[in-house]
Amino acid sequence: MSCSRYMLVRELFLYLQQIIVCVILTLRVYALYGRSRRLLSYVVIIGLALMGGASAGSFGNNSNTAIYIQGSDCHNSFTVKIAMRYGLAWIAVFVFELLIFVLTVFRTCKTRGSPRMISSSRNIIDIMFQDGAMYFAAMTLINLPNILTYYCGSVSAASYDWLGFFLTTDKDITRGNLATFTGCMSVTLVSRLVLHLHKSTDDEILSTAIQNDDSSPNVFTTRLDVEFSSHSFQADSE
Repeated sequence: MSCSRYMLVRELFLYLQQIIVCVILTLRVYALYGRSRRLLSYVVIIGLALMGGASAGSFGNNSNTAIYIQGSDCHNSFTVKIAMRYGLAWIAVFVFELLIFVLTVFRTCKTRGSPRMISSSRNIIDIMFQDGAMYFAAMTLINLPNILTYYCGSVSAASYDWLGFFLTTDKDITRGNLATFTGCMSVTLVSRLVLHLHKSTDDEILSTAIQNDDSSPNVFTTRLDVEFSSHSFQADSE
């Protein structure tokens, strides 16, 4: 596989990673707001708008090139203009995560202390707030340096071509070199959110074996017992 094709596949996987992460974060807020379809529609519209901007920046007509450094690996090299467009894609991710965090804080502050909230629901909301705050703080510390690499890299960079001659070019291989790490950390942290929420529920996920009528092997069904007070959530979503 050529370097250019390899880097295209890499960018595509990073893009799909962030879509999956954003979908999971959206589902958390959707559940936190009592399955409010109006809120879900607003979040989806904003997410699609940001995704369109990220797509244009990542896969639009650009002049980035993939280069191979002898004794090293394939690297993307960006001009200043193209690096700024790729940086906008990660800014869009940051803006969406900021939106999710603000919605989580707003719901937590509004429902904390409500007399209609049962204890199990309050505990779950507190867990979702704490995990959400942890995720946003960690991703801010990781994503901001990643964004800065697209805007603060040096204009010229030293690289080696396949013949080993020393070259100076107006492209920079250091731009965006934290993108892979940022994508992996976002997947790892959002996985922790899901697993911690599962662990913190009263009964966790209960799997029950069911025998089929045609003597086939046991089929397992999954049930999640979480008690939410739907009255307060439903009143707010109407």
